[in-house]
Amino acid sequence: MMKEIYLDNSATTALCEAAKDAISAAMECYGNPSSLHPVGQSARALVEQARKDIAATLGVRGTLAAGQLIFTSCGSEADNLAILGTAFAKERRRGGRIITTDSEHPGVESALRLLEKQGFEVIRISTRGGELNWEEYRNAINDRTFLVTMMMVNNETGAVYDLKRAFAMAKAKNRDIVTHCDAVQGYLKCRFTPALLGADLVAISAHKIHAPKGVGALYVSPEALKRRDIVPTLLGGGQESGFRSGTENLIGIAAFGAAARDGYANLNAHLSHLRDLRDYAQERVSRLPVKLHIPSGERAPHILNFALPDIKSETMLHELSKSGICISGGSACSAHSKNLSRALLAFGVPENEVECSVRVSFGRYNTREDVDQLVSALDNALQHLVRIHR
Repeated sequence: MMKEIYLDNSATTALCEAAKDAISAAMECYGNPSSLHPVGQSARALVEQARKDIAATLGVRGTLAAGQLIFTSCGSEADNLAILGTAFAKERRRGGRIITTDSEHPGVESALRLLEKQGFEVIRISTRGGELNWEEYRNAINDRTFLVTMMMVNNETGAVYDLKRAFAMAKAKNRDIVTHCDAVQGYLKCRFTPALLGADLVAISAHKIHAPKGVGALYVSPEALKRRDIVPTLLGGGQESGFRSGTENLIGIAAFGAAARDGYANLNAHLSHLRDLRDYAQERVSRLPVKLHIPSGERAPHILNFALPDIKSETMLHELSKSGICISGGSACSAHSKNLSRALLAFGVPENEVECSVRVSFGRYNTREDVDQLVSALDNALQHLVRIHR
């Protein structure tokens, strides 16, 4: 049987042992966390332990305020709650200005397009080379600005945006501007806390950190809670302190908490491992006839993007699949879209290179041997496909 080599960890990750153990335990706890009887309260205890464990990885310890960490169904829902919930929280924000980047994930960009249709103004700051255009950004912040929403790590290029500087500039203009960070690709890949970033809202996702799909979370700062900066966008029974109705995904939440706790406890070794694999892969891949897309500023440790020589990424993905190797042509959330990658175009990649670009992304279970087999398969596939295209 062919060995599968999975190098698409920015799309999703394999379950870690801590998450598997938590799932097994939570499956025996069938109560509804909102029920007041003992079975329900046992389920509630699992949810609250996970909430506490995840908050600790964000630098928040002790008693959490109601609504400080809201469980959602995924990172995209957390982003939607942050953006739409902020926009609709106060009447004076209607038609106001939102500042973002030109390379956001669809979970953010789609919500912003909806708001544009409703009369809100959205300013998209360019990110050529993987860095924010500071002149554009400085000029965009005005008296009508009420929200700055930016990703921490670009999911396709691995570029890390300097959100600490960006959020500080916004707060210096108006301390009531809400700052939102999509940290789905940065969580447990970059060292940060919401407090150090100056972030009011931070969205994270379970399945990017070796926990299951179907659960995410939104951190809300005590200051944002006090100002009532956000309102719910999903209504019903008032779960999650009234911010996100719907019965909690107990099994997913318990596994999320366990994976977060485990990942945070081993963060130094994990980040060093990812960085070693990325650098090793970059050195090996650079010997092939490809063009690397390297951010000019800070980089995440787990993502490598490069363009193939006049070979469509889809063609290469199918070719590598024959060898059991799984990589990506870009964001998994837009893999079925026929549009060119907005992130790579914003990065400055020419259109003809965008459709020939692939992404390799690493997780804790990958090895240098995986990289060697990837490079060997790439080399063979390039020679084979180039002959076909001549």
